Amino acid sequence: MPDPDALSRVIDDVVAPLASDVDQHATFPGAAMDALGTAGILGLTSSADVGGGGQGLDAATDVITRLAEVCGSTAMVVLMHYAATALIEAQGPEHVRAEIAAGRHLTTVAFSEVGSRSHFWAPQGTARAEGDALLLDARKSWVTSAGEADSYVWSSRAVDPTTGPMTLWLVRGDAPGLRVAGTFDGLGLRGNGSSPMTADGMIVPSSARLGADGAGLDLALSIVLPWFLVLSAAASVGFMRGVVAETRQHLIGTRLEHLDEALAQQALLRTAFARMQIDTDAAAALLTDTLTALGSGREDAQLRVLEVKAAAGEAASRVTDEGMRVCGGAAFRKELGVERRFRDARAARVMAPTTDALWDFVGRALCGLPLLEESA
Repeated sequence: MPDPDALSRVIDDVVAPLASDVDQHATFPGAAMDALGTAGILGLTSSADVGGGGQGLDAATDVITRLAEVCGSTAMVVLMHYAATALIEAQGPEHVRAEIAAGRHLTTVAFSEVGSRSHFWAPQGTARAEGDALLLDARKSWVTSAGEADSYVWSSRAVDPTTGPMTLWLVRGDAPGLRVAGTFDGLGLRGNGSSPMTADGMIVPSSARLGADGAGLDLALSIVLPWFLVLSAAASVGFMRGVVAETRQHLIGTRLEHLDEALAQQALLRTAFARMQIDTDAAAALLTDTLTALGSGREDAQLRVLEVKAAAGEAASRVTDEGMRVCGGAAFRKELGVERRFRDARAARVMAPTTDALWDFVGRALCGLPLLEESA
């Protein structure tokens, strides 16, 4: 079990001081990953049986929220690590689980593909048997920690298409035939190493398969997706809390000399700031309720999981947009940190499943329709 103050120390000593440079130079936060690994944070959700923290989604949610308050890129790397770890804990080999538990192994999820338009449930990549090994071919459009992770939870079509639509694999970072196919220079989350990757006859042993051939979609929906959706919502809440804190400091710390008063004394700005706080609190409350629903096995747990990323992501877009307006010209300067979170917050809309896809899923669930019947 990690030291309860360990995360605070890593954030204060490593993550926060490097956040601006990670964003500005699109630098992968390797120093933060080393510190989080040493502190037991990367192994937080690994089973105690293999030396991990033995904690669940509640604890991971707290970690991602707190990291996202200061550095979205670092939060996203850890988020994808936790989502992949959840599946590896259920289906992966013990030696990899032990390495993750010890904080020496960074993993991630590689689902999104060129040609699928964010429909991770419809992989285009293939897997074919060749002797005792498998050859994987794919063009992954975005992989967090690309080229940095020690392993990838990788999706492909099933070897035998009659068994199901998807198979999952645990691919080593140094697997023959695997390469990073480009760099990322985009709007937000600039330091999370989110780059395209290509598998060209990538060789993996049959033991790399996670679960049965064709069972990957069920595993993705039942294990990976809930962790990803809930932790994505946690990141959005973190972005909002970070912007609210920066905006509050700006309002109470900036004076209008000609009026001899602080910005906080302006009623319109106070009203806008109040909306920011209310939206943040509402998203955090839904996130807490989602965790409660999952923990208690409530009937609406699946619905909450489908709702929470979309709701928190849209709220984060509103709150960070309002923060830009309330802080005015100061928000456009990088040192305040508002515009960085403004950019980072928009990623939730396009990370699969996208906000539009989740709205459709929620509508289907409410109407008693199959989740993927017409979406795939």
